[in-house]
Amino acid sequence: METPIADVADTAFWIAEMRARESARPDALFSDPLAARLAGERGAVIAQSIPWNDYVAWSVALRTVIIDDFVRQSVATGTDTVLNLGAGLDTRPYRLDLPTNLRWIEADQAAVLAYKESRLREERSVCALERWSVDLADGVQRRELLDRAAAGSRRTLVLTEGVVPYLENSAVSDLADELRERRVIQGWILDFISPLERFHFFSVA
Repeated sequence: METPIADVADTAFWIAEMRARESARPDALFSDPLAARLAGERGAVIAQSIPWNDYVAWSVALRTVIIDDFVRQSVATGTDTVLNLGAGLDTRPYRLDLPTNLRWIEADQAAVLAYKESRLREERSVCALERWSVDLADGVQRRELLDRAAAGSRRTLVLTEGVVPYLENSAVSDLADELRERRVIQGWILDFISPLERFHFFSVA
């Protein structure tokens, strides 16, 4: 069966739809009141076209809860900047209980960020939210972004939710080296797909 996913940016609508469906459950693991607005009809159409969508739905729910907890733990122990690479339609700066002075940076393709901005224009983030456009596959852009994010930060947490599987192995290796080189970046939350989905958090210091 063909799906209406044309590029990696389309998966953001799909994942937002999965968060919206979980939020609508009476025993939901989390509440994301903005997910349905962001997913829109496009997210629903994509979800309906995926034969294995039920598997994705529960894995996204678990991934969301796990990463939420990792973020809370990191912020509670001194993180003052969160850099979300490939942020997509994530809503954590709006729905998590975060310090108002926490700096949260969303980095993604310009079109994704413009759409998100248009949908959430009337909403206020809990923390200090910034949005930067970047092509993560471009090493020069990626390194410039990391330098900008590190400037003025004492302790930075990097998040790459659902991003690593879409990068070439060489780009992932380069990204790992680049994070390690910047001493203020002291944590990296990432997920990857293997025979079983796994979730990892480790320090890069």
